[in-house]
Amino acid sequence: MRILISLLFIGCSLFIQAQPKKEIRATWLTTLGGMDWPSKKANSPQSIEAQKNELRHQLDELKAAHFNTVLFQTRLRGDVIYPSAFETFAECLTGHTGKNPGYDPLQFAVEECHKRGLELHAWLVCIPIGNQRQVGLLGKNCVTRKQPKLCKQFQGSWYLDPGNPGTAEYLSQIAKEIVSHYDVDGIHLDYIRYPEQGEKFPDQDTYRKYGKKQDLKQWRRNNITHIVRRIYTEVKKLKPWVKVSSSPIGKFNDTRRYSSFGWNAYSTVYQDAQKWLDEGIQDALFPMMYFQGNHFYPFALDWLENKNERWVVPGLGIYFLHPKEQDWKLDEIIRQIYFTRKIGLEGQAYFRNKFLLDNTKGILDELKNNFYVYPAVVPPMTWAKSEIPAAPSSPSLSLQENGIRMSWKASTSLPGGIYYRVYASDTYPVDTEKAQNLIVTRTDSCQYTFIGSLSEKGGIYWAVTTVDRYGHESIPLALNMPQKTEPSILYGKYPSVPQGYTLIISDVTGLEILRTTDPEKDIPKNIGKGFFRFSLMAPDGSITPAGVTIY
Repeated sequence: MRILISLLFIGCSLFIQAQPKKEIRATWLTTLGGMDWPSKKANSPQSIEAQKNELRHQLDELKAAHFNTVLFQTRLRGDVIYPSAFETFAECLTGHTGKNPGYDPLQFAVEECHKRGLELHAWLVCIPIGNQRQVGLLGKNCVTRKQPKLCKQFQGSWYLDPGNPGTAEYLSQIAKEIVSHYDVDGIHLDYIRYPEQGEKFPDQDTYRKYGKKQDLKQWRRNNITHIVRRIYTEVKKLKPWVKVSSSPIGKFNDTRRYSSFGWNAYSTVYQDAQKWLDEGIQDALFPMMYFQGNHFYPFALDWLENKNERWVVPGLGIYFLHPKEQDWKLDEIIRQIYFTRKIGLEGQAYFRNKFLLDNTKGILDELKNNFYVYPAVVPPMTWAKSEIPAAPSSPSLSLQENGIRMSWKASTSLPGGIYYRVYASDTYPVDTEKAQNLIVTRTDSCQYTFIGSLSEKGGIYWAVTTVDRYGHESIPLALNMPQKTEPSILYGKYPSVPQGYTLIISDVTGLEILRTTDPEKDIPKNIGKGFFRFSLMAPDGSITPAGVTIY
């Protein structure tokens, strides 16, 4: 493995990076404290619009950089950013805990993401409720007051108790509420684990009541797995196409050759994340691999070897690039992107959005210029039961004053709906497996107008496909085809016939006299003086008039 990694590093600065069509490109957009968004508080019509515009601008930048997934923090610390029956509005929206911001931020974010072809996964911080200040601000709306039996205080902060069966019920109710009311593409579980130094977590009473003499460590792992399973099952009952994922600790456990040095998912915080993949109760993992060197690469391979045909998308700690953090060199992140793509993991996720869009040490430029040159789409959920959707029908394409207008008709109606992808190429038929041919990754409309220069996209031929909510894509419908060029006869003493065609000679009444592929040889033998009609028969049998001549 050391040899493999070394060879990859040597070639890292020399390769021309392949551009996959299917790849998850995600960012964690943090709302806690407005760290990524919002920086502006919503307390008036003008400030509401300013808050919205700030998010629009960030999503525009992500689209321009060819991202396709936003992990949007929706549950923070016992509070949320949408009107909920269970928890109150977060302070970050208005500056006041519990105050309605005057619009629904989650609904707005879903709509704006979908307009730009981005998936939105509702990111839920699961077990932590908050420190004393946060819990105090929540007051009577806090789960510590509403359901105190579910909560434990530990090292100055409050947590839901994973060992209490009511915790799985409570968190699954929140997930169900979101999935029922919003067109989210995913539910993303964060901090679905015991806290650091979890071996000291004060759950002795819960263990005595529910442990049933199990090993304490295994009981805790089972508790977390039970919560994951419950949320996954409840979400899939409502909308089976909604992806359920989580962000476990970046090192699952010690590997055979490399130690996790006491910080791993399995032993330290009781996340049996590879079991979740084996059991099929996660569609994707986004392990938080905020490490360098041998703390990163061997553990990325470990995730690869144990992903059980589900997605593993390493989370890259780009915040460590910042001089006030750990001042990493950009080359470290570049190597990690190259390595994860080379070994066949399903993409990359970046923590967090501000460091990405601030172009910390040039990371955004690097992605746009080298790794994410073309758009990419989220891969299909191949393990989900879903038929390939039918292609659109009734293609139409016309030149307009401001561009090229194309339209089509839907040929199918599926649970969760469908959307379309538009492709263009300078060759026919359009190859819809090439990333460079992707023009629109997601549109709900049955029409699209391309505005701009064809040379910018290299496209004169257009195609559209149907995509279901699982990501399965139909065969393409060609929106235009090469113009058929009519064959012509080159006249000399005798006509010259295009290769593959047959010359048909008839008299003026239409009576056929001769068929030939060699006029110079056959005409003197069979044709006398007079007027004659020429037609050409193509290889497919179609016949085209080709003129009149006299001998």
